[in-house]
Amino acid sequence: MPIRRDADKWLRKKAKPGVLRFPAGSVAFYGPDDRRATKVAAAVIPHEGGEATTLQRWIVTDGDARRDSTVLNEVTAFFKQHGVRSVGMLDRIIGCPHEEGIDYPKGEPCPACPFWTGRDRWTGLMER
Repeated sequence: MPIRRDADKWLRKKAKPGVLRFPAGSVAFYGPDDRRATKVAAAVIPHEGGEATTLQRWIVTDGDARRDSTVLNEVTAFFKQHGVRSVGMLDRIIGCPHEEGIDYPKGEPCPACPFWTGRDRWTGLMER
């Protein structure tokens, strides 16, 4: 698939605040810390109040997935394929890229990502 320069622009346009139209897409960025995203998860929500029906993940080993044109092209193509009309996307990394219960035991902190231990994934602040 050729790299398209408008993938990032398309995602930002669909993620503008305002009326949420369906089907909607959701994008979340994950990383070993709050500075570099190594995983992107994108989901399609078909209707208001609905659960995500389709989920796709991308993982990068070098660089930051938020700036990887190949990943952004694939996310954009994924959403276009599913007719996504608006996108919910946070402007920050929201947690460890490893999956609890799959990559490490449930209820335990991720041994590969000590940055997130004791940290609120939504605010990035240490929990008390």
